[in-house]
Amino acid sequence: MPYPIIEHKYDVVIVGAGGAGLRATLGMAEKGLTTACVTKVFPTRSHTVAAQGGISAALGNMGSDDWRWHMYDTIKGSDWLGDQDAIEYMCREAVPALIELEQYGVPFSRTEEGKIYQRPFGGMTTDYGKGIAQRTCAAADRTGHAILHTLYQQALKHKADFFIEYFALDLIMDLEGVCQGILALNIADGTLHRFSAHRVVLATGGYGRAYFSCTSAHTCTGDGNAMLLRANLPLQDMEFVQFHPTGIYGSGCLITEGVRGEGGFLTNANGERFMERYASNAKDLASRDVVSRAMTIEIREGRGIGPYRDHIHLHLEHLGPEIIKERLPGIAESAQIFAGVDVTKQPIPVLPTVHYNMGGIPTNYYGEVLTLKDGNPDRVVQGLMAIGECACVSVHGANRLGSNSLLDIIVFGRAAAIRCAQQLVRNAPHRPLSLQAGQAALERLDRLRHNKGHLSVADIRLNMQRTMQQHAAVFRTGDSLAEGLQKITDIHRSFAHVQINDHSLIWNTELIEALELENLLVQAVVTLKSALNRTESRGAHAREDYPSRDDERWLKHSLAWCNDQGQITLDYRPVHMYTLTTEVEVIPPRPRVY
Repeated sequence: MPYPIIEHKYDVVIVGAGGAGLRATLGMAEKGLTTACVTKVFPTRSHTVAAQGGISAALGNMGSDDWRWHMYDTIKGSDWLGDQDAIEYMCREAVPALIELEQYGVPFSRTEEGKIYQRPFGGMTTDYGKGIAQRTCAAADRTGHAILHTLYQQALKHKADFFIEYFALDLIMDLEGVCQGILALNIADGTLHRFSAHRVVLATGGYGRAYFSCTSAHTCTGDGNAMLLRANLPLQDMEFVQFHPTGIYGSGCLITEGVRGEGGFLTNANGERFMERYASNAKDLASRDVVSRAMTIEIREGRGIGPYRDHIHLHLEHLGPEIIKERLPGIAESAQIFAGVDVTKQPIPVLPTVHYNMGGIPTNYYGEVLTLKDGNPDRVVQGLMAIGECACVSVHGANRLGSNSLLDIIVFGRAAAIRCAQQLVRNAPHRPLSLQAGQAALERLDRLRHNKGHLSVADIRLNMQRTMQQHAAVFRTGDSLAEGLQKITDIHRSFAHVQINDHSLIWNTELIEALELENLLVQAVVTLKSALNRTESRGAHAREDYPSRDDERWLKHSLAWCNDQGQITLDYRPVHMYTLTTEVEVIPPRPRVY
């Protein structure tokens, strides 16, 4: 059926209002570009608001530090899958980007001298691994909340336009593969909106809700990733899914790594601080994949806690009420609400839970999306950028270090704005859209809302989440991955039989959840296929049947295309083993021990 469409024209349209989207929105508006931010939730409800522990930058406020040490730690943390040119850019630009945040008004915690307070975090060291770095800048344990509110206020100050509770349906691509805008649905009143833009910036976050137990908000459905696949573009490194070691047992609610940075520690049923067995130097502040696997082994070998011996204890009661009140107030509140625990007297029951997606939309360090076709690894998709967790720059490689995620969104949100300011002219005329612009998305929407199936959105989603939790977990095997891939392929096909009871476009939450589920399913298929193909263990991808890292065969990024039928095409590209400048040398692969 024909739909009336409301037209909008901007220099730049950003999709998503988390930390990455808001930093880009602010940067674009600040530089004089007409800027729209399209977001499916109110900006300060975006998932960055849940980030607790801090943002990394080698400020050296609480001991000597150097961005080169930060770069080394990030490369090592990535298990050498990170691109070293992009990592150099992020770690070097961390310092000016952080100072800008302070000047925008982020209320960081302070030292007695008035400097930004910095705490230790897992995998962050001094002098290339010899000491423990205090590099993570914190606003108590509500750092993401502080950053998000500050950026939103600044974006409003600079007159950016916000389209709140609008669901982005698809990219508008011309026949030459140039992105010309997006099509979006206003959730409240059901109207359809076509945004023409010289540059579209995807900042849509991760897809943690593909799993049963995760720290992600219900909004984390990877919508931008799915939009990219529908545009016949690839996703990169989707097999690398990070499990955070300390989700609250039973709820998955995050307990920040900052707890261990402040001196918290893990114990098993025997009361042992078992991390000494797995990471003799870093112990509880080893990299997240290392700690998650150690906890899983302890549970597997019968040293878990509780009647089912299925979780671990995290202690911070020894820190004392004053330190907890000053530095970890949100954690104390979360532990009380979700675990019924008084952290000044009792340990928190914790379990590894899905937390972050290292994979996503392949970009360069400007935020420009790469086509990765025709043998040209540097060819970009004209008019399209991606930043934040939905992007794969790749600065996190096979495993992200804690507090590098907030840094990623700020540095590359800022980089995207700098790039657009260099390349775009304010209010330049737009190329006319074809009569068919967005037609495929409209047909998909119409087909879905009138579907006569017999399966509920909730049932299909639960099948997907349980399959991912069982078959793409902390430890993997070829047999389990192959079984999971077959199951998830069948579940993906079952979406054709989804039932939508309300055919209205006005405030139809069932339709929105179905659109999100459709986006999640295609990412789940790609994740399992990419994981099955990578026959090695690297970072968060731990294959029990291939327990070693294989740099000879697998020092490369996975690329995956997926069509409407769930058929996947895989390819690979080399890791960037080169730097941007002569200020630092390439760090060759070596054993990764903590």
